[in-house]
This record gives sequence, C-alpha cells and structure tokens, in this order.
Amino acid sequence: MSFDIPDDRRYLESHEWGHDDDGTVRVGITDFAQDELGDVVFVELPDEGDALTQEEQFGVIESIKAVSDLYAPVSGEVTAVNEALFDAPELVNDDPFGEGWMLEIDADDADELEALLSADEYEEQIA
Repeated sequence: MSFDIPDDRRYLESHEWGHDDDGTVRVGITDFAQDELGDVVFVELPDEGDALTQEEQFGVIESIKAVSDLYAPVSGEVTAVNEALFDAPELVNDDPFGEGWMLEIDADDADELEALLSADEYEEQIA
C-alpha cells in the first residue's frame, strides 16, 4: 500500500509530522499512522499556552483499535489547537495533512524540526 508523505514536512519515528510556517510549526499524524489506527474516535490535546518539549508526549489519540500517545516534533508554546477534532475526530482519518491537523507550536528552535526524518527517511522507516 502506498501512503501520502508530503516532502514539505519533517517526521518523528512515532509518526507525527511537523510543518514549519515562519517559526510556527503545525503538527499532526501521518497517513500511515491514521491507517494503522483505524477509525479515530477521540483526540486529547494540550491547551493553548502549554509548553511542550520535543519528543515528549503532548496528547492521546484513540481509535476503535488502540490508544496511542502523541509526541511533539519540536519544543515550544502551543499557539493553536484544532478544536474541530473534538467534535469530528474522524478528520484525522479523512485528511491527516490538512483538516486533520492537531496543533500549532511557536517553536523555540527551528533546527529541532530540521533534525527530524525527511519524507524519504520516513518512507524507508515504514516500508
């Protein structure tokens, strides 16, 4: 099976992605991760203003098959949370790189994102 892996993002081995837009990093989970989870039924996310540390847990995603922790691709302050997911968690399945985004972080250090897996490296990991 082929999965969507956009080149404009960086990836954690735990299947989260980060996309930098002038120091604000939008975060979500990958197409592979949502496929492995199955139908997402619940997402627990941090609050705006919370401080996150790279590769530490920031939330939980629950599907009909499993409950998984979510990990931050960068350190920084949460500046936005996708509240649409609270009422429609299936957006993560439908559009993991678009409407299914989870949060935005004001990154402390943009180099943290660059140190993560490229699209090609992530693709090798899930192959």
